[in-house]
Amino acid sequence: MPKMKAAVFVEKNRIVLEDKPIPEVGPLDALVRITTTTICGTDVHILKGEYPVARGLTIGHEPVGIIEKLGSQVTGFKEGQRVIAGAITPSGHSNACMCGCSSQDGPDTKHGFKHIGGWKFGNTIDGSQAEYILVNDAQANLCVIPDGLSDTEVLMCPDIMSTGFSGAERGAVKIGDTVVVFALGPIGLCAVAGAKLLGATTIIGVDTVAARMDVAKKLGASHVVDFKKGDSVQQIMALTDGRGVDVAIEALGTQGTFESCLRSLRPGGRLSSLGVYSNDLKIPLDAYAAGLGDIDIVSGLCPGGKERMRRLMEVVASGRVDLKPLVTHHYKLDQIEEAYDLFANQRDGVMKIAITP
Repeated sequence: MPKMKAAVFVEKNRIVLEDKPIPEVGPLDALVRITTTTICGTDVHILKGEYPVARGLTIGHEPVGIIEKLGSQVTGFKEGQRVIAGAITPSGHSNACMCGCSSQDGPDTKHGFKHIGGWKFGNTIDGSQAEYILVNDAQANLCVIPDGLSDTEVLMCPDIMSTGFSGAERGAVKIGDTVVVFALGPIGLCAVAGAKLLGATTIIGVDTVAARMDVAKKLGASHVVDFKKGDSVQQIMALTDGRGVDVAIEALGTQGTFESCLRSLRPGGRLSSLGVYSNDLKIPLDAYAAGLGDIDIVSGLCPGGKERMRRLMEVVASGRVDLKPLVTHHYKLDQIEEAYDLFANQRDGVMKIAITP
């Protein structure tokens, strides 16, 4: 059986490159030869044992590649086309999908819903940090890359761009809103860009890394707050004349950033949570106004599917958002363990790493 190289989870703190069989293609599947992929913060949670996956699973959920082989029932695509697939690959026919909640896809469950069910790559099935990936339900999830767009230009679409934008969308950002984004990693930076596209006129980014704060300004942040230079909530209140923000986007996944988002809101504001949390969250009574402050707290998982990917690539093609600066490092798949070490320890100003064959 032909083999391929793949980065697999072995145990806590060990993701290694191994040889695995190239997947066989079922009637609804597509085999995609990976040309570029990347490492996500969620992959680091897996590496650290904070999010459980099966031993031997290929990690990664951000595929850019070329269709190698199509299943017998997949139509509308051709072998040899450049494509992406979202990190979330919904079936397209479950109850969750039918009611617009495809990230919680549960086609094999009694009622058609499953928490985080749409996230399969690198979670419940083999992912993209390999030479090939099998895309399930390919009809619903493959999206052809427009001519003229490079791998690097669309690399953020499968997850980071979709997730970051969803933070602004789930936060119901409106024209004229004031928005704060806590943590300017790649997802937070995309949340800044998404808030601007939706019409926010004042966007505050919170971080302490100068390079990230600079990128935030280029993507639409009107102010940046360095949390090491004073209490971030006090700085936000000063910038908003004591009013607070309409929408606070949490893009890290810690108690501290979640609570700071809550304390930054005006009465009746909305907290949009994107972070992956590793511990129980506590809601401070005063910040939540004893439950009487008309505050909304929403969470969300990256939207996927081919229509979402098409729309995101249209945004990129239009030139309204340039996310190429987020790719700060390039590694070969053979160097995946070294790339993980760099990314997990956040050295050398790393934001996103392009992994190529």
